Amino acid sequence: MLASCNSLSKAQKNTDNKNSLTLISTVARSDGLGQVVRFHLHQKADSFRVYHAEPHLIQVALFGKDINSKGVGEHFESSIFSDTDYHEIPYGVGIDFQLKEEYDFMSDIYRDGQSDDILLGLTNADPEEVKKLTKENTPIDWSSSTFLAELNNKFDERQPNNNNPEGNQNINKLQFDTIIIDAGHGGHDYGALGYGNVIEKSVVLSIAKKVGGYINENLPNIKVIYTRDDDTFIGLKERGRIANRNSGDLFVSIHANASSSSRPHGTEVYFLGLERSQTALEVMKRENKVIRPNASNKQKKLSQKDLLIYELANSAYISSSERLAGMISQQFSERAQRRSRGVKQARFVVLYHASMPALLVETGFITNPNEAQYLASDYGQNIIASAIFRAIRNYKEQIDRNKHLTTQK
Repeated sequence: MLASCNSLSKAQKNTDNKNSLTLISTVARSDGLGQVVRFHLHQKADSFRVYHAEPHLIQVALFGKDINSKGVGEHFESSIFSDTDYHEIPYGVGIDFQLKEEYDFMSDIYRDGQSDDILLGLTNADPEEVKKLTKENTPIDWSSSTFLAELNNKFDERQPNNNNPEGNQNINKLQFDTIIIDAGHGGHDYGALGYGNVIEKSVVLSIAKKVGGYINENLPNIKVIYTRDDDTFIGLKERGRIANRNSGDLFVSIHANASSSSRPHGTEVYFLGLERSQTALEVMKRENKVIRPNASNKQKKLSQKDLLIYELANSAYISSSERLAGMISQQFSERAQRRSRGVKQARFVVLYHASMPALLVETGFITNPNEAQYLASDYGQNIIASAIFRAIRNYKEQIDRNKHLTTQK
């Protein structure tokens, strides 16, 4: 293994009596596809990096106030590592994880959304792929006087949601100032066809514009971006890219529900997750279906592995999405006086590609005669749009209050 760096700066030496990094632990993933290494921290790291130096050597650097190696290794044991070395570096710690020969992983690093901890995700991989990935790599020498330059050249700093590199620009935004409103379907993709020839793509475009109008009128400091503002077809992945390119703080996809029966009615609000009911599964399948110009239907799919990787990297976004979903559902039932079928989760492709809190709102069933008439009317659309707006406004007010309290500490 590599030698520890003994040339500590004065600032680093002064923090040797305390350590924000209190513990390192490992746990097997519930799907059996790898491990998660957790770096338990008292306060957020300023930055963090991972470098896969050799097939069985993974190097991690953590930087921040009071982060050092003191006492961390005394209680750390893991069945997947044959050795772990800790290296004092200026304003942080470098760690070498030597994997046992029988383990082959791809590595990723990100913040935990529920705490100040850092998570190192290790996903089972083919040994040949790992060798190919690390073929040209050489380990960082922590004792070298030039290791900081090596960090910049070799380490790959990751932020939440590595599935969407475009979205990384959103992470450090200080203001909640951009909302992405997505009207489902469009163009040759009509969406659901309802009672009395009510068409989903037209209904949801009108509601989306009304939501945007309420925001523009009442929250003038918020910028509204529409993924489509006319009868245009936009692919599911491209909708998320539009949101990411515009550094959105919130993504709301608006849809209308459908059923083979005319009896179901009510609103539903979804966030990204594994569907837990047959009805949620059917909604997911329908909304993930892409209608091509040649009339062929293709359903885009997210595997449970895709979803797990997203959840590991985006737990903060998912938590915020669930909270706002509850606020919208409450507005539908208490203020709009609509039947709410509750908050649910499903694997929506359109939400997966948006690197921010993201929701899909089913505004009602256009296959129900009464709801079709309601959703097609200007009155009904205003009521639904105002309910969505009020929830967004209340959500923003919560964020602003929390931000104010944080700055006062």
